[in-house]
Amino acid sequence: MSEPLVIVFLIYQGVTQLDFTGPLQFLRRMPGAEIIVASIGGADIASEGLHFTQLQRLEKINRCDVLCVPGGSGCAQALEDADFMRQIRRLGQQARYLTSVCTGSLILAAAGLLQGKRAACHWSMRDSLALFGAIPSSARVERDGNVISGGGVTAGIDFALALIAELHGEETAQMIQLYLEYAPAPPFAGGTPELTPPHILAKVQAQMADGLRLRREQVAQIAAQP
Repeated sequence: MSEPLVIVFLIYQGVTQLDFTGPLQFLRRMPGAEIIVASIGGADIASEGLHFTQLQRLEKINRCDVLCVPGGSGCAQALEDADFMRQIRRLGQQARYLTSVCTGSLILAAAGLLQGKRAACHWSMRDSLALFGAIPSSARVERDGNVISGGGVTAGIDFALALIAELHGEETAQMIQLYLEYAPAPPFAGGTPELTPPHILAKVQAQMADGLRLRREQVAQIAAQP
């Protein structure tokens, strides 16, 4: 019997839950997959009113085939956590696939794992990837060698289907898509700056302005450290 494909989701305080619960829901249906959700010390993680418990200790995981890093409001704090970043590098250097959703790509990039690689990210922080030597991509799902990244939040489901197709073929991916009735038909046009009506975009940008400025400055300071 062949060994399972080990997929590790590394989560942290302030992670966006849909960034990993979305792809997890799809990937767990993939044949031969072992899904692990881990945190530093196995600590409970708070995420937008939800709490994730009984997590595995990140330090105790010896290896993985697929490393997946989600994004979230706590991304910048995760970048400053030396223990967390050390584990990202350790597992990422030997993983078969490096993957991310939303600002999780910033974490991979800050760990030195995306040098010269194209990567997707949430539109609000996409340009910050370049601070760590990665190439920002506006694609919903970007593939560059063994790096597969999804854009903001809901793109994690599309990323998961792309990974399933990579590992088991498009037919398996389409079967899982049908099982979970993934047939997105949003009630409004938008969802990206390019597709959103200008007045809606302006309102969202105004609401995000102060927090986003601070987050970008924090990430830039981290990138400037020797």
